[in-house]
Amino acid sequence: MTQQQRSPEFAPHDAPLREDVRRLGTLVGNMLAEQVSPKFLDEVERVRTAAIARRQEGAALAPLAELLTGVDVAHAEALARAFATYFQAVNIAERVHRIRRRRDYQREDRAPQPESLLDVLGRLKEEGVGAGELLEWLARLRVEPVFTAHPTEAMRRSLLEKEQAVVRALIDNFDPSRTPQERKEDDDRIFMALSSAWQTAEASPVRPSVQDEHHHVGFYLANPIYRIVPALYESLADALQEVYGVAVALPRLLSFATWVGGDMDGNPNVGADTIATSLATQRAHVLEHYIADIAGLARLLSQTEGRVGVDERLARRLADYRERFPEAAAQVRPRHADMPYRSFLTVVEARLQATHDDDHPEAYASPQDLLADLQLIADSLIDHRGLHAGAYAVQRLIWRVRTFGFHLARLDVRQDSRVHDEALAALLGRSDWPERGDEARAADLQPYASGEQSFGDCEDEGARSLKAVFATLRSARQRYGTDATGLYIISMARSAADVLAVLALARHGGLVAESGACVPLDVAPLFETVDDLANAPATLRALFGDPVYRAHLEQRGGRQWVMLGYSDSGKDGGTLASRWGLQRAQVELLEVAKAAGVRLSFFHGRGGSASRGGARIAPALMSSPRGSVAGVLRVTEQGEVIHRKYGIRALALRNLEQTVGAVLRASLRPREQEAREAVWREHMGRLATVSRQTYRAFVDRDGFIDYFRSATPIDVIERMTLGSRPSRRRSMRGVQDLRAIPWVFAWTQCRSIITGWYGLGTALEQGAETFGEAALVEMARDWPFFANMLDDVEMVLAKSDLDIAETFSRLSGELHEPFFGLIRAEYERATRWVLRLKGNDELLRDSPRLAVSIRLRNPYIDPMSLLQVDLLRRWRAGGSEDDTLLRALVACVNGVSQGLQNTG
Repeated sequence: MTQQQRSPEFAPHDAPLREDVRRLGTLVGNMLAEQVSPKFLDEVERVRTAAIARRQEGAALAPLAELLTGVDVAHAEALARAFATYFQAVNIAERVHRIRRRRDYQREDRAPQPESLLDVLGRLKEEGVGAGELLEWLARLRVEPVFTAHPTEAMRRSLLEKEQAVVRALIDNFDPSRTPQERKEDDDRIFMALSSAWQTAEASPVRPSVQDEHHHVGFYLANPIYRIVPALYESLADALQEVYGVAVALPRLLSFATWVGGDMDGNPNVGADTIATSLATQRAHVLEHYIADIAGLARLLSQTEGRVGVDERLARRLADYRERFPEAAAQVRPRHADMPYRSFLTVVEARLQATHDDDHPEAYASPQDLLADLQLIADSLIDHRGLHAGAYAVQRLIWRVRTFGFHLARLDVRQDSRVHDEALAALLGRSDWPERGDEARAADLQPYASGEQSFGDCEDEGARSLKAVFATLRSARQRYGTDATGLYIISMARSAADVLAVLALARHGGLVAESGACVPLDVAPLFETVDDLANAPATLRALFGDPVYRAHLEQRGGRQWVMLGYSDSGKDGGTLASRWGLQRAQVELLEVAKAAGVRLSFFHGRGGSASRGGARIAPALMSSPRGSVAGVLRVTEQGEVIHRKYGIRALALRNLEQTVGAVLRASLRPREQEAREAVWREHMGRLATVSRQTYRAFVDRDGFIDYFRSATPIDVIERMTLGSRPSRRRSMRGVQDLRAIPWVFAWTQCRSIITGWYGLGTALEQGAETFGEAALVEMARDWPFFANMLDDVEMVLAKSDLDIAETFSRLSGELHEPFFGLIRAEYERATRWVLRLKGNDELLRDSPRLAVSIRLRNPYIDPMSLLQVDLLRRWRAGGSEDDTLLRALVACVNGVSQGLQNTG
């Protein structure tokens, strides 16, 4: 019997959200009646009513399951899509309501919106941070979201665009002056978007190529994000003025990076050619945006000679350009000859077009040259009464060019250390190379990493591919500038030799500074498993002690990047052991770097779900070790997270404001309670050990792989065309070889979501016996790290549904009882202890808005889960060969992932 849940209760200020949900629900119903039939809509309502009764009245699961058993395949797919459409409407309504609430805060005379820049700066001032100290931190602040190519986005781009049409129609309704006719037109726009979306397949039948992934990420970078970047700086400037009374020229705080086209780890479709294509495509995208913006400025800045003057510097530059760039100057129309700004911008536009076309004598050599021209215009306008006659628009473009350069986003490259070792074995003619000890490999690599020796020719395909990659990076730096390429990341890094290997291979590919002194590349080892995190300090200590690498580091400015893997550490050791391993590793790595005199910066490889490190950025950073942020945040943005954070301009701006504010607060927070933290850290070490042992005992149990493959829809997920790379690194059936994304995706789909809590309940129970429940309560109350972890676990527990998970589990036959009994017991144990430590009687008591959100979705998610179970049984019984059944299953998977707002 399901625990009875209250119906969603909206706070008074959320009444517009309730109205939008009702309105969209009505339109979805009308669309279903038109596109399928009124009878079908009646059936959907019967199922929905049964699902609501199960949730709100504590009814048994069986009546709902019976309604969804043995349904015709085509009908089942339609049902799944219908429910998916309903809660897509809820998702949209919630996002629009976030925009509405933000505007309410800005409009009303009250305290600033929590986590806004105005709120953060106000808090910092109250805590004693002066204007001078704040400006010093702003000068070193660097925020760089990194968009990955990971296959966690379960919605195709054409549907995303239709969703945005619905968003725009709802936002238009914010205007109280709209007439009834205009509101009807808004509903018509929504109805059209819903209807055309219904007639569109949720996923492409063809697995997307790397180029497709690039266009997907480029959609966000070159549209919402490109547009709102200036507003971020304006918001910060306004907050500084209001809180501190300071008006200063802000430094660049923000940049973006991407893995699309550069993430070779386990993806044979990525290599030198995709790196080159990605860089060229990104450059073309951003230059096209600049050209359009310059054309707009030329139309705006119509000032004529005689009405207003211009700076002599700008006049001289225009005369110089007419002489140096006659083709560009020829674009100026005679009737615009008395419009100096328009004339100058016409030449600038022509030069940008030449830059876009490549290898043209009139092209800009660098973004700095373009910025110099734009700054001339801005200065001239300000000096000649143009502050409100165009300078604002020019400054907005200046912020964009400073942020995106001529590259749009820096391209990272990633490869598995084992691939490097295989190439080195071929280059050195040593088949035993991968088995050699770490110290021996490091010693052998030193002369190659320093350039004293070089590798000979080699016909090995892997070695030749890597050589081509580094050669491409060399030419990219020459062609696109040093900002176009980012970090080189080594996955499964376990030793100093793994880092030296990259330097040696880079020299082999010709990636060497003009002086020949160093490899112009920042190499970041990625520590992924719990054991690798524990050994990371020793690895870095050995690396900093290596004279060849130390010389390289000095040439790179003395900064070392380390990437932390949240996904694989969670898959390896469970959520509690992973979280503590990451926390402890940061503390110890900072100590190693400090002793070596090295500046250490962390790159956080967070996924979309809590099981893979997904979290609200403010509490995540405030609970990180002191000194680990230090004004720098580099973090991955993956899959559905990209859409949720950046799909709508207003929400993209809000997310970036929260991120910048969180970095400031985490960097400037006061030091306190360090003595108690020492005790808490000891307790956490014990909890992590017990949690990991409990988790490993479960996943290492005999028959687990068979259970996992039958009790979850992993076989469906592996057949979905979500991304360009395979779901496994290597062709094996072990958990260790399955990527973390499909691992979490599968457990999320079956609704147990054990990846977010398994092992924690046993650890807390034994911890209470060992050092007392009072100590755990104190940690939950006073230690941000522990409190934040419990909040995340509580959210996952609230999203889990063990009754539905049991229906999936029964698909495993005789394996059901031994495995699911452990799952249910650990779930109940974890829930009991989370509630005890937080002093609550139900999950999410302290997060009413999140609780309402989950209750809104459950009646639409549950039917799709039960449909999925029945379809899985039938599909597998037929040898998993029926593509019609598979298509219906994919519809269920897509729907559930969007309802839970998590895939991997």
